Amino acid sequence: MRRLLSVDALRGCTVAGMLLVNDPGDWNHVYTPLDHAPWNGCTPTDLVFPFFLFVVGVSIALSMLPRLEQGMAPATLMRGACWRALRILGLGVLINVLAWWWMPGVHLRFPGVLQRIGVCFAVVSAFALYTRPRTQWSAIAVILVGYAWLLWLGGSLDRWVNIVSRTDTAVFGHFVYLIDPATGRGHDPEGLLSTLPSIATTLLGLRMGSWLRAERRQHLLLAGVIAVVLGWLWSRWLPLNKNLWTPSFVLWCGGWATLALLAFHGVIDKRGWPALGRRFGVNAIAAYAGSELMQIVLPALGWQDPLYQHLFASWITPLAGPSIASLAWAVAFVALWWLIVYAMDRRRIYLKL
Repeated sequence: MRRLLSVDALRGCTVAGMLLVNDPGDWNHVYTPLDHAPWNGCTPTDLVFPFFLFVVGVSIALSMLPRLEQGMAPATLMRGACWRALRILGLGVLINVLAWWWMPGVHLRFPGVLQRIGVCFAVVSAFALYTRPRTQWSAIAVILVGYAWLLWLGGSLDRWVNIVSRTDTAVFGHFVYLIDPATGRGHDPEGLLSTLPSIATTLLGLRMGSWLRAERRQHLLLAGVIAVVLGWLWSRWLPLNKNLWTPSFVLWCGGWATLALLAFHGVIDKRGWPALGRRFGVNAIAAYAGSELMQIVLPALGWQDPLYQHLFASWITPLAGPSIASLAWAVAFVALWWLIVYAMDRRRIYLKL
């Protein structure tokens, strides 16, 4: 079983990106590229989570398939994958419960980023262990076409009234990320129906990871370009939308993730460039979950605003403006967690759920 530094580095850069965009000093002063698109559209920030799910699929190809080829029983591997998925999902729910219990004004939410990672990991592990590549490609096509049909069947794609939001409201009630005070409808960017196309994103990672194992770099280049072009063309009819995880969004993000994987592989594995981001990558879930816990603890104790005002806003805002102060906090937050994962890596501490 071969571990590629490029995959660890790409995963790590993605996690660092998650921390950067999730933790500004002031949510009212965030540069557009570091914020999600208001609804339709795709900013660099919107690429971050799809990239992570794509790398989950790549990692499944690099870790599970060699074990399967060495003769390990699929049931044994699947059992381990399911237990890991449940631990990731449970950790996500636990973090949400802690935020609801400890932070004033926060309502309880059941879906979340870690929950989606756990579901996608389990489902795509099953595809990797029990199906052939042709079936996996067919599943991607069926999910994308079927989900597009479902969105069309549901009517408007506008906020609150689309079929994804209506399903989230019916299944989770008010235990979702956003609630419309006027109608009482809910929406969650990691909700139930939109998990289907996110599985397609992870399946794309599985297929690209298989090609990476086989050194089919020309296949990766061609697939990346085709996916980007198809995603852009499809967006003329079905817009790019991360909240709904539209099929055009799947192809657009999957294409760019494939090209990023190819670039990282070329410069790190082939040319020996430093694997920047690797330390985040080998402790990805620990860094993300730990940062989420920190973003609960600091406001809950009443420390975040005084720290931000004293260490950043009080002197940076008069000199460079509030957006620079907000960005400086986010960069410092990422740097702090880099020091943590650096120390963990030096001591060979790798937290695996």
